[in-house]
Amino acid sequence: MQKKYPISTHLKFIIPSLIGILLFITPIKVDDGFTIPIGILAGFVETILANYLSLIMMLIIVITAILTVVIKLGGNKYERFPFINNLFNVNTFWTITRIIAAVFAVMVYYQLGTEAIYSEDTGDLLLGGLLHTLFAVFLFAGLFLPLLMDFGLLDLFGTLMTKIMRPLFRLPGRASVDSLASWVGDGTIGVLLTSKQYEEGHYTRRESVIIGTTFSVVSITFTLVIIETVGLEHMFIPFYLTVIIAGVIAALIMPRIPPLSRIPDTYMDGVESQGEEKIPESYSLFSYGYKKALDRAENSPSFSLFFKRGLQNVLDMWMGVAPIVMAFGLIALIFAEFTPLFEWLGMPFIPLLELMQVPYAKEASETILIGFADMFLPAVIGASIESDMTRFIIAVLSVTQLIYMSEVGGVLLGSKVPVKFIDLVFVFLLRTLITLPIIVGIAHLLF
Repeated sequence: MQKKYPISTHLKFIIPSLIGILLFITPIKVDDGFTIPIGILAGFVETILANYLSLIMMLIIVITAILTVVIKLGGNKYERFPFINNLFNVNTFWTITRIIAAVFAVMVYYQLGTEAIYSEDTGDLLLGGLLHTLFAVFLFAGLFLPLLMDFGLLDLFGTLMTKIMRPLFRLPGRASVDSLASWVGDGTIGVLLTSKQYEEGHYTRRESVIIGTTFSVVSITFTLVIIETVGLEHMFIPFYLTVIIAGVIAALIMPRIPPLSRIPDTYMDGVESQGEEKIPESYSLFSYGYKKALDRAENSPSFSLFFKRGLQNVLDMWMGVAPIVMAFGLIALIFAEFTPLFEWLGMPFIPLLELMQVPYAKEASETILIGFADMFLPAVIGASIESDMTRFIIAVLSVTQLIYMSEVGGVLLGSKVPVKFIDLVFVFLLRTLITLPIIVGIAHLLF
């Protein structure tokens, strides 16, 4: 017999989910095109706090470094505070990264040291520009992200997608939840979900790596930051649709070719297969998905817990991402501005870009491989290119390349997902070669 739910449970699912869809997915007409409500709110805050955001972000990065060192030296005594411990008790590599970021942020804000660090094309571009946008977007996206995650929307759509995951992507139906968590939440959330389900026997080695390297896409939040960075926020809808089209095509191809196709289709050592969840005979696909959504809504957080989780999301985004962008971003920008490194790395792509009639092919080529270090860097470096089409291509490609070591790549290597660094290199290059022609083709239709 199917369980009867009170009307309050239905409303607990429907109302927050509709608000979440409105805030994160619904296009809104503005003066120069379309954006989403989260983008409008972020722009409002960014304008109001424009004179203070560089100082605020410098302080956030410095405080993050100090607390990371304190909690790292404190040993196990902070384990009773899980959120604090998870946020600041990172490994040695990321601890050093946060310290370097703090030093850079102070040097840029107070214009200390060499001009290469604080010039308007390097440090000031980050601390005085990109990090302003990050602060504002993460503030609202983090607060309201639980509307998508905690009230059943993902559970409904996850179930509805079960019939397409196996034939198209060679993945179990439950992988759609991981994928959706990445697309609307954050790539690292998808990686952590995937790692946990691999440990529990829901995924094989191959399946876990395919999900982690193919579906752990950056969130809507991050894509909004990228499109604003290249000055094309009025094109957010066609931009995101292009990301989806190129991403889906890559997801169809990547599991069928090496290196992903050669990973053993076996379960984690000592773990028993849990098999795929079957839809009960008394349910249709939609009714079972709706039931799972109601089950999630029934256990949804209270009003106070909702905002507590939202604030934790905001702190996690500010303190987890900003130092990485500052450290990796500044080093990469210094190399990009003051050395020919990325010119050399991008040279093989110049003939390809010229063949596809991409304006400013030489300048665009310098952004193609830098995304392996950090997803923001192609947009930051390409923001000064005069062609709207070229900036659009760079922005979409930076998202569809997916593997960037400052976050998703690093999290994958640190998780239980059995992937090697060399696999990530090959996946990054293959995704670049697969998605670039698709993105350029769509760009020619749009511009």
